[in-house]
Amino acid sequence: MKKIQILIADDHSVVRKGICQIIDVQADMEVAGEAKDGVEALKKARRLTPDIVLLDIAMPNLSGLEIISMIKEAVPRAGVVILSMHAKESYVHQALNSGALGYVLKASHGSDILNAIRSAHKGEYFLSSKIKADVIDSYLKNKKKEPIVRGYDLLSEREQQIFRLVVEGKSTKEIADLLFVSPKTIEKHRSNVMNKLGVHGRLELLKYAIKIGVVDPALWED
Repeated sequence: MKKIQILIADDHSVVRKGICQIIDVQADMEVAGEAKDGVEALKKARRLTPDIVLLDIAMPNLSGLEIISMIKEAVPRAGVVILSMHAKESYVHQALNSGALGYVLKASHGSDILNAIRSAHKGEYFLSSKIKADVIDSYLKNKKKEPIVRGYDLLSEREQQIFRLVVEGKSTKEIADLLFVSPKTIEKHRSNVMNKLGVHGRLELLKYAIKIGVVDPALWED
């Protein structure tokens, strides 16, 4: 039987070690690799093409939320499961909307992580048992409805990625390197983002991001 290949990304070595120990005793799964930040996680996902990627929601360089769509773009078949200390519904919705299939609280029992991995591998949603069960129902119902038209919704997936990276303080070159495109392409996308949102400069982008809930300063305390 082919084992489920898992990439673990968390900036705390103790957390990674603990998850590895849980996975190592499972007959149907094994750890394919580890990463200590978002950039390393993205690079290893591209190189290892794992079945499942466990992402800490807040890591140095790039957060888990920021690289979900990038990982899905690089490895479409990979299932993404977010690990977090936060049970806020807005974070869960952001994760699911970006393409994650699971959201597990770090305070949960280890069985939640295993169940999330197995569910995501089958293409099914899984939420930590401590998160309200109606969160996924609410997400799926809202997904079926006509989306509320606002500036951010008008951005393409690539533009939303660049929006997040600019707000994070990444330079044009850094973003270009991460997305494997030219700096000129990034500048064009950045200009389109500014025009669609009607804002100018990174500070205004940051204020806009906080206002619509795309960025929450408390998130980086994880």
